[in-house]
Amino acid sequence: MARFNRTLAATSALLLCHASGALAATELAWWHAMTGANNEVVEQLAKEFNQSQSDYKVVPVFKGTYGETLNAGIAAFRAKKAPAILQVFDAGSGVMLGAEGAVVPVADVLQKGGYKFDKSQYLPGIVSYYSKPDGTMLSFPFNSSSPVLFYNKDIFAKAGLDAEKPPTTWPEVFAAAKKIKTSGAASCGFTSTWLTWIQTENFAAWNNVSYGTKENGLAGLDVQLKIDAPIFVDHFQAIADLSKDGTFRYGGRTSEAKQFFTSGECAILTESSGGLGDIVKSGIHYGVGQLPYYEGHGPQNTIPGGASLWVFAGKSDAEYKGVAEFFNFLSKTDVQVRLHEVSGYLPVTVAAYEATKKSGFYDKNPGRETPIKQMMGKAPTENSKGVRLVNLPQVRDILNEQFEAMLAGQKDAKAALTEGVQKANAAIAAATGN
Repeated sequence: MARFNRTLAATSALLLCHASGALAATELAWWHAMTGANNEVVEQLAKEFNQSQSDYKVVPVFKGTYGETLNAGIAAFRAKKAPAILQVFDAGSGVMLGAEGAVVPVADVLQKGGYKFDKSQYLPGIVSYYSKPDGTMLSFPFNSSSPVLFYNKDIFAKAGLDAEKPPTTWPEVFAAAKKIKTSGAASCGFTSTWLTWIQTENFAAWNNVSYGTKENGLAGLDVQLKIDAPIFVDHFQAIADLSKDGTFRYGGRTSEAKQFFTSGECAILTESSGGLGDIVKSGIHYGVGQLPYYEGHGPQNTIPGGASLWVFAGKSDAEYKGVAEFFNFLSKTDVQVRLHEVSGYLPVTVAAYEATKKSGFYDKNPGRETPIKQMMGKAPTENSKGVRLVNLPQVRDILNEQFEAMLAGQKDAKAALTEGVQKANAAIAAATGN
């Protein structure tokens, strides 16, 4: 009986130990802005990481749009209730960089967890965008993307266009959109998400023209925008002219216009490569082409979009070790390959890109390598390293107001861009104290 009691006591102690161990898992809140198919990816990644070990538990929390998520993170930090991990879109990078003491560089976090940061493991065009001038990576490039052109092959064929040959220049896009509209093949020829990110920031980089002074903000804070130059005015006037009869249809400031494409209303869509998941789910017979450019200017290289994961300061050693483990998990080649193939976002490591290529995935899925080639094809110039402003979200709002007034017929492109640049420059000066 005594032996039984000792055995029972030992068993109970063991069970208690396991129970307390399970309860002691360090929780890591991950605030994000992913919706639709991409939200499913986030949930699946967290689930797989949590099942792979028992020391840490990543808890994804949807916080709204990219802008709403950034604002929620800033407010939470001020209230000393910040999550461990915050997903911040590309436009918010300057805001986070300016938050001295609020974040811990991801390179330091990895080292806290016992991992050596090696920037050569990551695609150069991505890691440089999220790093300090000395090469220290500040955030983890979770869902990096590049803008591409999606087109509806069935509508192209119906309009008498070559369904296997997407337009490559902007004049070709505009001509195809007009033919689609006038032929009755679709009610809308062309639409675009993110007019600021795609049609100004990446437009400048891809055509190798200046977006702003100081290397678009990478070489200094006191930036003056240059997007009132003739090439921008002519481009936006062409879009404004197409909108008069619905050949171009405006959907909204972020990704709203994607629904016009997935519903079959619009035949051509310039959108983030990360929009692929919802396009695949729509069942549309689609093709992928490179971002259009103007002859004599591009193509140069595109700049990253999407978002990266930032780590807040003031966390415990256990939390930092957990975050390091999670980022190490996300960096695994098989995870990155699957993330890339399912979502359309770029693989962030060289190994994942090479593995995807070796598997024959790009041969079986023409166009899926396009966003990587766009970013990696040429070495960046002063015009195409990226855009980094301390208040880029605000600047985007200012410009969007002008684009919306232009598309509503209230002003032409020259007036819209002139006023947009003046107001944006004033806002930048106020934010930087210059």
